[in-house]
Amino acid sequence: MNKAYALGVLLAAGMANAETLLRIDASAPAKTPLENQLQMGASVSPAGVKLGVNSQYLTRGGKPWLPVMGEFHYTRTPAAEWETELRKMKAAGIDVVATYVIWSHHEQRDGQFDWKGQRDLRRFVQLAAKAGLEVVVRMGPWVHAEVRYGGIPDWVVNAMPTRSNDPQYMSHAERLYQQTAAQIKGLLWKDGGPVIGVQLENEYNLDGPGEGAAHISALKALARKAGVDVPLYTVTGWDQTVYPSGEVTPVFGGYPDEPWAKSTKELPPKETYAFRFDSRVSGDLGAQTSRKGKGTADTDMESTPFLGAEYGAGLPFMYRRRTVVSPDDIASMLPVQLGSGVNLIGYYMFHGGRNPMDLTSLEESSLSGGYNDTPMISYDFQAPLGPDGQQRPVLAKLRPYHLFMRDFGDRLAPMTVRKPDVTPAGPEDLATPRFALRSKGDSGFLFVSNHVRQYAMPAQKQLRFSVQLPGSTKTFPRQPVDVANGSYFIWPVNMDLDGTRLSYATVQPVARLDNGKAGITYVFAANAGVPVELAFEGAAANRLSAPGARIAKAGSEADGDVVVEGITPGTGAAVTIQRGQKPPVTLLVLTPQQAESMTVEQFAGQRRLVLSAQQTWFDNGALRMRSDGDAAFRFAVYPALPKAPKSSVALRASTDGVFQAFDAKLPERRLEAKITPVREAKNIGPVVVGGLAHAAVQPIPESFRNAAAWRIDLPQGEKNALVELDFVGDIGRLFNGTRMLDDWYYSGYGWQFAVEHAGKGPLALSVLPLRADAPIYLPKEGRPDFGGKQQVAQLRGVKITPVYTLAVQP
Repeated sequence: MNKAYALGVLLAAGMANAETLLRIDASAPAKTPLENQLQMGASVSPAGVKLGVNSQYLTRGGKPWLPVMGEFHYTRTPAAEWETELRKMKAAGIDVVATYVIWSHHEQRDGQFDWKGQRDLRRFVQLAAKAGLEVVVRMGPWVHAEVRYGGIPDWVVNAMPTRSNDPQYMSHAERLYQQTAAQIKGLLWKDGGPVIGVQLENEYNLDGPGEGAAHISALKALARKAGVDVPLYTVTGWDQTVYPSGEVTPVFGGYPDEPWAKSTKELPPKETYAFRFDSRVSGDLGAQTSRKGKGTADTDMESTPFLGAEYGAGLPFMYRRRTVVSPDDIASMLPVQLGSGVNLIGYYMFHGGRNPMDLTSLEESSLSGGYNDTPMISYDFQAPLGPDGQQRPVLAKLRPYHLFMRDFGDRLAPMTVRKPDVTPAGPEDLATPRFALRSKGDSGFLFVSNHVRQYAMPAQKQLRFSVQLPGSTKTFPRQPVDVANGSYFIWPVNMDLDGTRLSYATVQPVARLDNGKAGITYVFAANAGVPVELAFEGAAANRLSAPGARIAKAGSEADGDVVVEGITPGTGAAVTIQRGQKPPVTLLVLTPQQAESMTVEQFAGQRRLVLSAQQTWFDNGALRMRSDGDAAFRFAVYPALPKAPKSSVALRASTDGVFQAFDAKLPERRLEAKITPVREAKNIGPVVVGGLAHAAVQPIPESFRNAAAWRIDLPQGEKNALVELDFVGDIGRLFNGTRMLDDWYYSGYGWQFAVEHAGKGPLALSVLPLRADAPIYLPKEGRPDFGGKQQVAQLRGVKITPVYTLAVQP
């Protein structure tokens, strides 16, 4: 072998195995929050609990508070389902429910307000409180929400200028605010109720005569005049927003794609996946007005906290762009947003829905002058909770982060963002490692993400991190790790475990359980492909026990820490820390899959951890479970229940590590639908390009005369099931007689509809053909094979999926 070649091979091999040390300086003191920068409303409850806001974070009872907020529109869900769905949100780790007051859903005719049934805001807020949720009411008047004219009624738009201090418009806005205030009277935080805040307007950047900051000031004055006196007044802060500084606090957002965009191709890497150290606006968020120059939110960065309201928990389908997102596309945003300094995660939407169709459709469309074309009824949004209460896979990915914020948010919120020595050149730089640290003093959390939607990231090989803290430099882990494409996580640095310091860990904190005399339990989630290392302060060496693992001294490089290695994640106790006369501290390290199946709620008298692949929530002390399509249930509980639980079917008990496990089986139901062709599709013309966006415009209603149609006979007497409609075409519409039940833009994403909402008699499905030359964006996975034909309209099948439910009483 040539000596030079041999030397090159050896050098290459050495470089391949060389570690990469990623440095970050966190030695500077954490920023001190500024107080009294914002003029908010009454903030103390009758019980004396104060909700506050400083320049960096929210507070509750004097402690930092980092809640999770999820959007759920009451007018888009049947009122009979509100309580259950709100409880599901609570079990998913949501702390605050946000909801729009969509003006046109309440006052379709001048002076005739409807707050009954599905429009009963008061009852919705009361049920949220019953479920243990706080509430933010997004009062409008303009809300967007993919509603015609942003929710401002037609008769207002036709008769007067809107979104300004025009006297005629403001008189109607005042009446709307007074009506809304009457709905939530007595339910505000100061009254002992759940309403902690309101949003004024939405995506507001107009700055002409009678507009801008003066308009937001006028709306706040109207709200306060109506009696809406709350701890938080917010406005959306993106796209050069304009508002009166100090009177409101901006909230931000970010989406994994732009369904409102005109492109029919994949977009460049989104800014949503890039850590931000100097800005808060995460790219284009779809505001329908434009303005140049900096907005108020940009100049207010030092005096307002970084709060979120619209981080996409899914995406809507719009006619010209039908983006399908994966669970990882959504969940990977969380370490990035938290690592960028966000101190309130707010999702839009967390619960999907359907538009009410009482008089006429009110969707945003090109026909009514809108920028986007959206379905008439469907507002599915690929949300974690679907319109019929079904749990989507993304919810399991998000929940461990929600639990982390619930139990450790008070530690994270005051921490300052620290910028690495080397950062990516921009969102398109996929090679440079993406990470950030938030710290205060010698404690912090490390945030890492190697996921960008639709773009393969290079595996980051043999990584170690060097964090310069005020008292020392922490270099970890002991063994370099590979961070694969698609990986993302949060690791602790110098985390206090009730008196013992966890110097670092290559696992993610999820929850803390106080088990009283039995001790404290910390729950962690392992990261796929990353060996578990738990490093403790050296003084803890004689108090640690870790069956089946290795305990080694790390040496001076890690400040004399004791490192526990070789832990196999699972349901067994990974490490126990004795504390003398005090009860011990136990560490559980779950697998990623187990962590995604966990909920933590009050159950049988104390806070417990429940693992289940089924959808779980809690209702009046009972554990409720739902399984779509599978009659078998399994759940595990920690700590163990004091007595055997009860259910309508036999529960088979067993042990799974430190967990008490139970299995149950309900009688299986096999359901089928009968499909009868009614009409074949006719040829349709090319898709029109035009509208405000100068892009593909949804076909006019008369186009459906060319749609294919099928009759669908459902199983008799069956209510607890989902109809799954597997069609290929452009637009599908589901009818009972002439009443449209739902509609759907084809994208390859599954369409479901609850049988209980179908009514009596057969259903009818119409499918407008999709043309091969349609200038719309479809994911490559969903693009149909036209087989050389000009258009396609097919019904590949209808599946009836039984929904099984189980209630367990402790």
